[in-house]
Amino acid sequence: MSKQKLELTWIGKDKRPKLEPRILLEDPAKSYHAKHRVSGSDIFDNRLIFGDNLLALKALEQEFSGKVKCVFIDPPYNTGSAFAQYDDGLEHSIWLGLLRDRLEIIRRLLSDDGSLWISIDDNEAHYLKVLCDEIFGRKCFVTSFIWKKVDSPNDNKGAISPDHEYILCYVKNPDSISFRPKQDESILNAYRQPDAESDRPYRDRLLKKNGKNSLRIDRPSMYFPIKGPDGVDVYPIHDDGQEARWAMGKKGVDELMAKGELVWKQRESGGVLRWVPYTREYAPDAPTRPWPTIWSDLNTTRQTKAHQRSVLEGVQAFETPKPEDLVSRILSVSTNPGDWVLDSFAGSGTTGAAAHKMGRRWIMVELEETCHTHIIPRLTKVIDGEDKGGVTEALSWQGGGGFRYYRLAPSLIVNDRWGNPVINPEYNAAMLAEALAKLEGFNYAPSETHWWQHGHSSECDFIYVTTQNLSAQQLQALSDEVGSERSLLVCCAAFHGVTAAGAAERWPNLTLKKIPRMVLARCEWGHDDYSLNVVNLPVAGIEKSDHEAPSDSAKNKKNRKMTLPNSGQGALFGESE
Repeated sequence: MSKQKLELTWIGKDKRPKLEPRILLEDPAKSYHAKHRVSGSDIFDNRLIFGDNLLALKALEQEFSGKVKCVFIDPPYNTGSAFAQYDDGLEHSIWLGLLRDRLEIIRRLLSDDGSLWISIDDNEAHYLKVLCDEIFGRKCFVTSFIWKKVDSPNDNKGAISPDHEYILCYVKNPDSISFRPKQDESILNAYRQPDAESDRPYRDRLLKKNGKNSLRIDRPSMYFPIKGPDGVDVYPIHDDGQEARWAMGKKGVDELMAKGELVWKQRESGGVLRWVPYTREYAPDAPTRPWPTIWSDLNTTRQTKAHQRSVLEGVQAFETPKPEDLVSRILSVSTNPGDWVLDSFAGSGTTGAAAHKMGRRWIMVELEETCHTHIIPRLTKVIDGEDKGGVTEALSWQGGGGFRYYRLAPSLIVNDRWGNPVINPEYNAAMLAEALAKLEGFNYAPSETHWWQHGHSSECDFIYVTTQNLSAQQLQALSDEVGSERSLLVCCAAFHGVTAAGAAERWPNLTLKKIPRMVLARCEWGHDDYSLNVVNLPVAGIEKSDHEAPSDSAKNKKNRKMTLPNSGQGALFGESE
């Protein structure tokens, strides 16, 4: 009998998008940095990406796989409600499929000790839990935190007022969890006795176990005599006469006695003074306790909307924004200063704002115009030190740092007027080289000394991209320069004077591929929108459209001509053709 996999199934689950790994184009005009350094820990390489978040995640995969310490996402809840910023009424199966595609890439982006935190409500929480179990593994599930989102009763007419949401928490590797406990200075209040020699405060705790599981029958091995100061054996006995047990075993007691850390005190019991053993416990240098899973001490939606209105004057606040202290708590548990934090459903930019103030490096992705109306103005005020709300006061935030703004490049392959696939004319030489390097698994890194080195996959393996039609003489010269100790993937428009088989035999250090034919079957070219911004699609639409949504990218593309640098490298990208 074959083993069956326990999994969540839905209509259209087998449909998988063939994502194009787009390159990212920086727009310096929309990037923003503080006018001067505020501190030595200012971070300037944060990234804000405008575009479809599934394509953006794919674009980040090569550079950031295994590097992101924490991912916090607040995806559409699929409630059927229409919000001002996005439509949230996806058919159930489609919602699951689109979340699955994103979560699989997110898992690859996480570091081995990284974690994923997802905000969700009752409508999809339990389906999402099963979906995450399938992608991450049930052992990687940490817990469901409960966040109290309201501070007053809901005024709807129903019998039940929903006043909480969930934060599902998963880790990449359960053996590498590096969560930090909650710092709690109030713990020190229990240590009131100063040590005469070290001046460290301490407290004495009964060695006898009290409370639950404190009887001899619960742990018989922990019922044994200890020689008191007067030479009389002392046994653990409760005040009611029941045989109890010690809080540790005989080996632990012997170690305490050897180190002189067992403290004896006389207590009266039944009119008789008896010797009672205590352990001396010194106050911890960093007092901590475990985090609770119910968070009712954070700002609510009402307070958060008020904060947004104060920061973004004249801009409509999100209907259900997440408070900065919620994100700050998550980052306090799961990250350290300098760690990468990712939010691919950026919304109004709360994750970036909180991460920035906490000294974490952040990446945010947003498709909607809120990227420009909410996120950029908000982060600008954070950087300038003009945001006085959120966690600013708690962190003593003064401003500083910056971010770089990117947009997704258009699709590499488009159809010409005759319907033939061609390289997008919006791509210049550098863009084409970077795009093909990414598609072939190379790191784009143009060499300043070798004109044919546009990227590398190892110290000896390189890629060269040109729109030229290369002759046998040119290939021979290229092979001679590369040498026998290196290999070169040559992506060119065509080659002549030799067959493919002949080229492989003649130049073993070269691998020849023709563009665009080399990539035509790789991806869904021209597909710019994999967003969840779809309203109540019929189930039949899954089978017919294969997750394709009408693209409106053509409306937003700028008409810019291809610019070709005068490199002096012999028509490197066909500029003299």
